[in-house]
Amino acid sequence: MSTLVTPVPPAERQGAERGAGAGPGRERGLAWLAAPALVVFVAFGAIPLVGVLLLSFTTWDTLGTISVTGLESWRAVLSDPGLPHALWVTFLVMALSWLVQTPMSVLLGVFLAGHQRYRAVLAVFYFVPLLLSSAAIAVTYKALLDPNFGLGAGLGIELLAQDWLGEPHLALGVVIFVVSWQFIPFHTLIYQGGVRQIPRSMYEAAELDGAGRIRTFFSITLPQLKYTIITSSTLMVAGSLTFFDLIFVLTAGGPGDATRVLALDMYKRGFQANLMGHASAIAVILVLVGLALALLLRRIGGGSSSASQLDGA
Repeated sequence: MSTLVTPVPPAERQGAERGAGAGPGRERGLAWLAAPALVVFVAFGAIPLVGVLLLSFTTWDTLGTISVTGLESWRAVLSDPGLPHALWVTFLVMALSWLVQTPMSVLLGVFLAGHQRYRAVLAVFYFVPLLLSSAAIAVTYKALLDPNFGLGAGLGIELLAQDWLGEPHLALGVVIFVVSWQFIPFHTLIYQGGVRQIPRSMYEAAELDGAGRIRTFFSITLPQLKYTIITSSTLMVAGSLTFFDLIFVLTAGGPGDATRVLALDMYKRGFQANLMGHASAIAVILVLVGLALALLLRRIGGGSSSASQLDGA
């Protein structure tokens, strides 16, 4: 007597095999794989952040005992007229550096996404600033821009022999230029990867329709880089909130307070004025501002920045 065997569809067979492989043991294995990252985040992210938050409700001169004073440090920081100015300079540096870095990074990323041999050589030179430390870059530019012994005086060019770091507007412009010069290579690398993920078939279809390079750039490349722009902008904004070493070495916040960003203000209060409670309050403000801006950019992006680039296709 023969028995009838009902064939199992391939899709159901694959689902059954996946289901057999999945189980509590597999889930525990995946959890253990995520454990090292969780430990690093808690040790170097969550615990220091909680410590800074608690320290903002105290008074400490870095030498004596820590005294709990409630909201005294917060009241002193929020009532200080220097805080709005430092916050304004921070947002100004952030906005201007974004306006400079984003277009240049997009154009260089599109250019370097090609496969011509000479572009690989140029990419090496483009990424050199990314390999240098911010302090070394600041020292170099400070020497080059010296009105008496710098590049302008040596070449006899009057335009370059100005007091670039002695005038408020010029000093701010120098900070924006140096910051952009250093970090454009990083964002160029991000856009280069984004451009290479765009399907070639879209460009081929545009060529068949008679679209030129400019039309193709604005109709295909930029829309497909939507989430890449959101990711790059988020990193750019978060990085702008932590600019310290370059500005500290280059201008030390001067002339006056023209380039005194919030991170530099935090350092001066905490390690020069020995007011760690005030500095911790400013650190908490920096974190809150960074989170708010990151959520705003995510909202503007209309969804997750990790979504597929082909959503706009």
